Amino acid sequence: MATDFWTAVQNRRSVYTLSNESTISDERIQEIVEDAIKHSPSAFNSQSTRLVVLLGEQHNKLWDITTSVLKSIVPADQFESTQQRLNGFRGAYGTVLFFEDESVIQGLQAAFATYQDRFPTWAQHTNAIHQFVIWTALEAEGLGANLQHYNPLIDEQVKSEWKLPENWSLVAQLVFGKPTAPAGDKEFKPVDERLKVFK
Repeated sequence: MATDFWTAVQNRRSVYTLSNESTISDERIQEIVEDAIKHSPSAFNSQSTRLVVLLGEQHNKLWDITTSVLKSIVPADQFESTQQRLNGFRGAYGTVLFFEDESVIQGLQAAFATYQDRFPTWAQHTNAIHQFVIWTALEAEGLGANLQHYNPLIDEQVKSEWKLPENWSLVAQLVFGKPTAPAGDKEFKPVDERLKVFK
């Protein structure tokens, strides 16, 4: 990787000013996502996360769909700011869609009844790990990203457009591209209020 792990963790931020350029090849992007899906941990080794990478016109199509859906529900006098935000996402290089396979979760619930109420939460943990790994790996390669949650508003259109299984539940959308400006300043709450160590 281009930077060491902790530098990438510290630099991983929500970057909203992105161009439709990439610092790495499409093949490298795919390799990062493949490595994340193979090596990210999951409860009971469920491997329930599903990923879709959208590049080029496929990426544009996602944000056209999202724009169309939101235009139908956001009041016209409030849509301009929404449109500007969506244009920013569309102007990026690509998007990774994060899903959970509900059939895997339901199968675990049936097999391990004692924990059945916990599996949906654990699946979200698994998905979040995938999001963090991919986001940080893209940062290490010089790309910026931001995480969006237009689900469930766009779920059915997304599944229909890319012919995805009905049992895939959309969790998040990671927009990425070459940064054109740095992330804003970040304030940190005191660590001693958030961490306890007992020896």
